[in-house]
Amino acid sequence: MDTENKKSGSKLIPILVFAAVIIIVGLYGFFFLNQEDNIIQGEADVTEVRISSKVPGRIARYMIDEGSYVKKGDTLAILSIPDIDAKLAQANAAEQGAAAQNQKAIKGARVEQIQGAFEMWQKAKVGTEIAQKSFTRVQNLFNKGVVTAQKRDEAEAQYNAAVATEKAAKSQYDMAVNGAEREDKDAALAMLERAKGAVAEVSSYINESYLISPIDGKITEKFPNEGELVGTGAPIMNVAKLDDKWGSFNIREDRLKNYKDIGKTFKAYVPALDQEVDMTVYYVKDLGSYAAWKATKTTGQYDRKTFEVKARFNDKSIDVLPGMSLIIKE
Repeated sequence: MDTENKKSGSKLIPILVFAAVIIIVGLYGFFFLNQEDNIIQGEADVTEVRISSKVPGRIARYMIDEGSYVKKGDTLAILSIPDIDAKLAQANAAEQGAAAQNQKAIKGARVEQIQGAFEMWQKAKVGTEIAQKSFTRVQNLFNKGVVTAQKRDEAEAQYNAAVATEKAAKSQYDMAVNGAEREDKDAALAMLERAKGAVAEVSSYINESYLISPIDGKITEKFPNEGELVGTGAPIMNVAKLDDKWGSFNIREDRLKNYKDIGKTFKAYVPALDQEVDMTVYYVKDLGSYAAWKATKTTGQYDRKTFEVKARFNDKSIDVLPGMSLIIKE
């Protein structure tokens, strides 16, 4: 009997130990694993400007390396754009042709043409004077009854024709002196201005072959290598604006109350620097339905959405690099 009791007791001990382990694990999970996380983790970042070109070309030379500090106005790279050089030659030729046409319209006829028109006018004037004298003599004879009315009409017709010829010659002379019509001059001037605009446009493309830094900053990345082709608007390098550093945090809405107000200041810990920094909220936005969410209960009474909160460092000289972790301890 005692032997049986001992056997039963020895079997019961492992069961009790297993049950005790389950109870301890359950209590640990209840009291510790179900606790809310009191840490919010974010990431440091910096505003970057992407450098690109308006025109396609080949990277002829980089003037800087990755990690270099640059000033606004520094030349970063030079592109080789042979097509633009050819277009500039065409535009210059078109401008010269338009300028010649405009000068011709302003100057008017050549001296020889003006002199010829003047001589024709003078010839017509002499013919008018002779015709007038002849008509006067015939008219007097007609009044005395010496000549017939037909002779008198013929003389008058010749005189009128001579007057018309003189007027036509005078008009030709005036046209030669005055040059082209005002509308023709305006059209020639407009063509010249158009040609100048084409030259200016091509020249601006040539200026785009020199990539200039628009800000003070640091070269964080270069994309193509020297000798490679780049398309219109293709990114060539990034320049980090070091005086515009900020951090980004994804915060659930049930923990958002301390960070939802623009201008709110809080402290964040930077593990890489082993330092606490002051930050100020400047941007709060719902991440949308695609962002991570968490149900408040397993039965799911409501979903807690996630918001993106951005904050700038109060001390702009802080040596925070993009990608460093930022920890908020609540």
